[in-house]
Amino acid sequence: MIRLTSLIALALALPAVAHHSASMFDDQKSVTLNGTVKAFQWTNPHCWIQMLVPAQGGSAVEWSVEMGAPFEVFRTGLRPGTLKAGDKITVVIHPMRDGSRAGVFVSAIAPDGKALGKAAAK
Repeated sequence: MIRLTSLIALALALPAVAHHSASMFDDQKSVTLNGTVKAFQWTNPHCWIQMLVPAQGGSAVEWSVEMGAPFEVFRTGLRPGTLKAGDKITVVIHPMRDGSRAGVFVSAIAPDGKALGKAAAK
């Protein structure tokens, strides 16, 4: 009976483990983005920052920055209204391995110069 219960528990846990894989991010590299918030999405299962970052030629390119779940982001001091469209921020990410304009949040500096995220929560 214990063996069957263990197998059922493992089978139920596998989708959760697969969902939280971070293999698409290159945690050996960091990229610093200086730009403007397009949107701060306080959503499940992850919060997101959409940023417009200046590119060569004067145009801007959009970057997607994945964050943790709302409860995790809340614990670091961010709130749904912390970032607003038009805010100028600096964000450090671990970029996508495939080179797309996205990454996972590492740290950020708010428009007022204060640290955001885990660095601010310490």
